[in-house]
Order: sequence, then structure tokens, then C-alpha cells
Amino acid sequence: MNNMQEDRSGFLRDEMVDTQLIARGIRDPKVLKAFRKVPRHLCVPANIQDAAYDDCALPIGEGQTISQPYMVAIMTELLELTGKETILEIGAGSGYQAAILCELARKVISVERVKTLADRASNKLKELGYQNFEVVVGNGAKGYKKQAPYDRILVTAAADKIPQSLIDQLKEGGKLIIPVGNPYFQTLTIIEKIKGEIVTTESIGCVFVPLIDD
Repeated sequence: MNNMQEDRSGFLRDEMVDTQLIARGIRDPKVLKAFRKVPRHLCVPANIQDAAYDDCALPIGEGQTISQPYMVAIMTELLELTGKETILEIGAGSGYQAAILCELARKVISVERVKTLADRASNKLKELGYQNFEVVVGNGAKGYKKQAPYDRILVTAAADKIPQSLIDQLKEGGKLIIPVGNPYFQTLTIIEKIKGEIVTTESIGCVFVPLIDD
């Protein structure tokens, strides 16, 4: 990429942050800084890179999508990261959300059921210079016991109910963010484990591809 292209992508990222994130109430300065840095256009197929900073989800192949920038941002902000956390991400997809999390957390473990996407996301994260991540091929609905429990769990696919396996793999004091609902509409749901009790709150409406348990 030449300097002119880099300047343009940087301008588009700043514009995205200002008009799509800050304008809708995203306030965490660390989150905003990460979104200004991570090159979203490099995480989508080459033929749609011109649309990478648009206010919408985009197809990335294998029937999957990269979420709307605002949705990625609000899910990230709801995690309330300090930089010390180990995060389990369910659904590596394009690798974009994982890249944002790598900027903000100690370690990111991302589980992706589609090997093609897992390999692509892992390669992309390496290309972007991240080392604090691991991409695993597997059934995300069952989590990833090998490195549990986790400080935070972020699910980027829709479930009709919250998988018990994910709750079990959440640390005391941890937080799980997951879209819950029917195939056509979900609510972004926050689960916190506080003194052994599960506390559930709801955020905004959303639409995600389904979480497949097989």
C-alpha cells in the first residue's frame, strides 16, 4: 500500500469513528483508539474493500459476515477491558474483532468452526503484527475448555439460549456478551458472574448469523 492509500484509509477510519461510533455514544478512549488503528479494509475480501468503512455488515465468504463497525464497538465497550484480561471469542470470522481485542486485552483465544475462515483470520492477525492471540478450529458453542476459565467471553453469533458451557467457562467476576433471540432478531445480552450468581442485563437489538452447535 502506498502513502496515498494509507492516508485515505486512515481518513476513512477516523471518519468511521467520528460519525458511526462517537456519534452513537461510544466513549471509551481505548476502544476508539483501537478502531482508529486497526485497518478494517484489510480484513474484508479485496473486491469489497471500498465498502470496508461503510455503516453496515459485509460478506466475508462461507456464509459469514463482518459485523457493522458500531456493533463491533458496542460489544467491545461492554466488555470493559483493562488490558489484563484473557478473552474467549466465539467466531473468528474475518479476524477484525479479534484484532480490536488484541489491542485491548492480554490474550485473545478465538474459536472458529470453519477452517478456511480460521486459517484466514490467523494469517491476517499475524500479518497485522499481533502475537497475543490463538485461533482454534472447533465448535464455539462448547467454548474452549483447554484454557478456561476466561475473564471475558464474546460471542459473535446468535443463540436462542445462552450455552451453559460458556457460562461454566466464565471466571468469577467475568463478563459474557452474546446476541440472544430468534434467527431474525436478537438482543445483545450481558451475563456477569457475581459471587457465584448469574446476573443478566440487556443492551440493544441486533441481527447476527446463527451460532451452530454441531
